[in-house]
Amino acid sequence: MQLLDGRITAEGIRKELALAVQERKRNGKKIPHLAAILVGNDGGSLTYVGAKVKACDQIGFESTLIRYDDSVPEDILLAKVHALNEDKSIDGFIVQLPLPAHIDELKITQAIDPKKDVDGFHPVNLGNMVLNLPGFLPATPAGILELMKRNNIETEGKNCVIIGRSNIVGTPLSIMLGRNANPGNCTVTLAHSRTQNLQEICLKADILIAAIGQPDFVTADMVREGAVIIDVGTTRVEDLSRARGWRLKGDVDFDNVAPKCSYITPVPGGVGPMTIASLMINTLKAMELKGK
Repeated sequence: MQLLDGRITAEGIRKELALAVQERKRNGKKIPHLAAILVGNDGGSLTYVGAKVKACDQIGFESTLIRYDDSVPEDILLAKVHALNEDKSIDGFIVQLPLPAHIDELKITQAIDPKKDVDGFHPVNLGNMVLNLPGFLPATPAGILELMKRNNIETEGKNCVIIGRSNIVGTPLSIMLGRNANPGNCTVTLAHSRTQNLQEICLKADILIAAIGQPDFVTADMVREGAVIIDVGTTRVEDLSRARGWRLKGDVDFDNVAPKCSYITPVPGGVGPMTIASLMINTLKAMELKGK
């Protein structure tokens, strides 16, 4: 068993981006500027936004964090999105999800200028992804593919099972892995809450990707010997042995599944850092597309 270490792979990407920023500085060109809107105090969101700001600092990007409490009216949030769309100093921005229940996430996502949608969630970018046209790829699926590519994971002709059909991970990832590309050329099964005989289906997977948000959902009896396991889950669970009182758990029962695998991502330190790295790649791309 080998770890697919997202931290190490993402560090390599950050170094490449930092060199690109230094080159831009030498040529007197604009430095990429990423903005993030954070609503409320969700623990996972705080962690991820903090990591995104830190990545900007390490690479040399400019960054702006805009915070609202969880009672912010939807129209105020929409107004800020429109303001960022018009702000020429901002190359790309994200609205960190999830949002409070009184805010329509789809309405907010659709309000973002597709040319600044570095999370890749806007319907225009998702449509371009489906048609394999230029645009911003969703950050987590793109990060998973980059992790596979840089670690020489063979995908051509492999059976890939994805558990979870969300619009930001499972569904776009199924399309990307089915493409005639590298990574790609998989035979993909997209499983979900209505899937019957899930264990039987998973046991046929050369590559098993868990993106369902249920800790330890994938157990050893669902995994074939030698499979590649990608764990997208990051759920906070209580752990009183730690000072902060919690720890992150993935969707895979790591301790029991790992011995059966050829490769497996850890949680934390697997897919998460690659999501952030993909966001940074998209931010640089957003600025370059403007010709600055």
